[in-house]
Amino acid sequence: MEKIVWDNNYSVGVQNLDEQHKRIIEIINKLIGAKDATVDSEIISDALSEMTKYASEHFETEEKLMGEYNYPDYSLHKDQHNQFRKQTVKFCLDAMHYDTAVPIEVLTFLKEWWINHILDSDMKYKTFFSQFGLK
Repeated sequence: MEKIVWDNNYSVGVQNLDEQHKRIIEIINKLIGAKDATVDSEIISDALSEMTKYASEHFETEEKLMGEYNYPDYSLHKDQHNQFRKQTVKFCLDAMHYDTAVPIEVLTFLKEWWINHILDSDMKYKTFFSQFGLK
């Protein structure tokens, strides 16, 4: 599996959000590079910690902007964020119980999140925010 390299096609047009999205790429790339990661390895612990931090910081930023500008898909988007949070908690609990599938499940989940949420759902607000001059 190849690492993800950021390019401008991934930009949602808001610099702060793009920088936060780059953090997800970093987590994914670390997991791709750690082919021998185990459920009790530092890389998995770090990834889960970063996912928790990302959910707290990034989702708050996005949801605040969506609320401020009355983004029409705010509720759906927030529901997707809540699913990410719940899944991250599940991964943490599974790791505490030494579920050996956690490393591959986390990587698979984050790759799907990148493709289905960031490159699809988040891209839908690109034009919306740009009409308000957000950069």
